[in-house]
Amino acid sequence: MTTNAEISSPGREKLEENLAKVEQLTQRLLGALASHKPINSALGGPDPMLYAQAVTAYWQDWMKNPTKVFEQQVGYWGKSLQHYLEANQALAEGKLTPPDDTGPTDKRFGNPLWDSHPYFNFIKQQYLINAGAISAAVDQIEELDPTEKRRLRYFAQQITDMMAPTNFFATNPDALQKAIETEGESLVKGLENLVTDLEANNGELVVRLVDEEAFEVGGNIATAEGKVVWRNRMMELIQYSPTTKTVHDIPVVIFPPWINKYYILDLKPQNSLIRHIVDQGYTLFVVSWVNADASYRDVGLEEYIDDGYLTAMRLVREICGTKQVNAVGYCIAGTTLALTLSLLKKRGDKQVKSATFFTTLTDFSEQGEFVPFLQNDFIDGIEKEIEISGILRSFIMSRTFSFLRSTDLIYTPAIRSYMMGETPPAFDLLYWNGDGANLPGKMTMQYLRGLCQRNEFSEGRFELMGETLDLRDVDVPLISIAAETDHIAAWKDCYRGVQKMGSKSKRFILSESGHIAGIVNPPSKKKYGHYLNPDLKLSADDWQAQADFHEGSWWPTWEAWLSKRSGKKVPARTPGDSDHPVLCDAPGTYVRVRANQ
Repeated sequence: MTTNAEISSPGREKLEENLAKVEQLTQRLLGALASHKPINSALGGPDPMLYAQAVTAYWQDWMKNPTKVFEQQVGYWGKSLQHYLEANQALAEGKLTPPDDTGPTDKRFGNPLWDSHPYFNFIKQQYLINAGAISAAVDQIEELDPTEKRRLRYFAQQITDMMAPTNFFATNPDALQKAIETEGESLVKGLENLVTDLEANNGELVVRLVDEEAFEVGGNIATAEGKVVWRNRMMELIQYSPTTKTVHDIPVVIFPPWINKYYILDLKPQNSLIRHIVDQGYTLFVVSWVNADASYRDVGLEEYIDDGYLTAMRLVREICGTKQVNAVGYCIAGTTLALTLSLLKKRGDKQVKSATFFTTLTDFSEQGEFVPFLQNDFIDGIEKEIEISGILRSFIMSRTFSFLRSTDLIYTPAIRSYMMGETPPAFDLLYWNGDGANLPGKMTMQYLRGLCQRNEFSEGRFELMGETLDLRDVDVPLISIAAETDHIAAWKDCYRGVQKMGSKSKRFILSESGHIAGIVNPPSKKKYGHYLNPDLKLSADDWQAQADFHEGSWWPTWEAWLSKRSGKKVPARTPGDSDHPVLCDAPGTYVRVRANQ
């Protein structure tokens, strides 16, 4: 590691010049922070009673079994004291080297100095000792509700991750080395990045994960050829131009989630599911949802179903001259597709020939990694925020999802951008991830209270549009695709919902990878495989254990299933008709509206 003595005189002058720039940037920083628009304080963390309950449970453990608690404390003290003595002994002997056992590996501590330099190794090992002690203390609490214990474990881990020495400049060898090597330039660029992010988000710290200047919707992403053939308050309907002379008679309509933009399915030609479907000879329509603002405060699931799903399917049938459509729903749009199918069942309407669900939750009896955020303290906070703003702002959702993977999605990007002064990468997937949308207030609370918290749809008691909707009413031929490492829609939860659906013709596909890569998995990549098993009566674990594994993408498997439900071949259809004129080129106008922070 470079020392101060090794910095040349010109280098020191450059360093001092850069440090002076830091002073100037600090004024911009203060101005950005002054423009901060605070969100409702109830969103800041869990109910303090959670920690009070934990303390009470810990005290009860102490009273009932003091030996266990003493053993835990003495064990922690012993490890810390031994660690301190070993480091001091090495220094006393003039050995500026770490001990033989440099501690467990951790991807945050990739710099060799964490193991070779006694200062950094001491910090790393003590941090790992502290983290282990906190984790053990939570695990050993017995007199605490399982849900509350799970939440306590999550928030304890968040605190541990936040306090990692890599997150602080003085104890991050990568940042220190780069500051010296660049004569302080990295600090200037880092502070510029920080100030830019704050200014762009009204004083709210949202770490920029991608170089936003590198992408343009409709320019180098979302470029599949098509036309907007309808527009209302809720959506634009895009019909894609055919690439084959003939197409299947029954068209396909995709309902993407309105939490994010639809173009995750059309990032670039090489991995575009939209292009793939069109190339297989289907007439394809995709809904592009509006990005809600405060005027959408009272828009609920009713409007999404009536002005979105039912309107889109009616238009698709009119344009194509068919009685039925094949419908696809992704994530929350898949959940709402299931609600729509239940509603149609109640009405005796058979306009949907088949349904496809991508990473779709319909049974919320298990809340997975979202348990910490689906309890009343957080939902009450969201409700208060909605009362003020009328919407659930995109950045609040984005921040919540990021904290499920805080090291990868918050701290590591922040270190690279603010401490190292690096420019965020030009990565199309991360660009899409940051291009979120706001949610209408009423719809948000219907989803969080009725579906997530009370699980009313799965239990057959979700009241909507004059009907009582029941998951068991979803009886059209269906196929569900889930992703093995999905941390948003856990595959076992998706599977359980499919098991409860009333269809006599249903299939389940388990793709490798996660919420996005498990779906955006083109055959040309030959990257992620998938599992198939026709027996959906098995438990999730048994289903996977007995499933056949297939190399490569699930897309061809799905297309083979879909083609059997798509009718004969007819001449290819160009977008729109005399009653539904083309309004503009794809990707349309709604997708270009950015969410206000």
